[in-house]
Amino acid sequence: MSTLRIPASRVILFVLLTAAALTVDLFSKSVVFNDLGYPGADPNPTTAGLHDRFSFPITREGESKPYLNGWMKFRLLTSFNRGALWGLGQDYTWLFAGLSMAAVVGIPVWLFGFSAARSLWLTVALALILGGTLGNLYDRIGLHGCTNIDGTPLPAVRDFLLFTFGNFHWPVFNFADVFLVTGASMLVVHSLLPMGSTASESLASEGQDVQKATEAGIQQGAIVTSPPPSR
Repeated sequence: MSTLRIPASRVILFVLLTAAALTVDLFSKSVVFNDLGYPGADPNPTTAGLHDRFSFPITREGESKPYLNGWMKFRLLTSFNRGALWGLGQDYTWLFAGLSMAAVVGIPVWLFGFSAARSLWLTVALALILGGTLGNLYDRIGLHGCTNIDGTPLPAVRDFLLFTFGNFHWPVFNFADVFLVTGASMLVVHSLLPMGSTASESLASEGQDVQKATEAGIQQGAIVTSPPPSR
């Protein structure tokens, strides 16, 4: 592991960004699912909504009226995803939960154990990824309290953002997915940067510390070696 010092500001930034991403994700899921009910597009929904916040079709639960209604359409539609991002790998909930737990451990180790947090770009990217991972992990282990029609816990990710482009329906997603994709995209960009650019960012604060220490040493040496004043 690296012994390079991590600026305290990076630790604070990482914790705050992770907490903010997690809060936005869990709060938005709770508000939408409580208000619209679930699952959407089901003639016999498991749970009816409160309908205090969002406009909805009278004949259907779990769905809002469109907010965009042109070639690009957008509405809220509650659904459950037992797979990964965009519905991939259905019915492998516990596999993805295990991978998420590994990421929850691995990200802080990489950042602070191997000093990746010296890079501001990596700090932001991995904070977004960790926040999104925690949000979906919360759902995958059933902590959201949603149940199947028989009352058993429903270990699945809550999705509710639905975009339609012409006749193409983009898979329903949530804000955790947005944070995950954003963070992953930032990692891709980082990997494409020249090594010199990434190294200079990571070592900038270290260079400043060395420079300050050197200047302090020179000043101290000047004081020690300066001749006594002439009488």
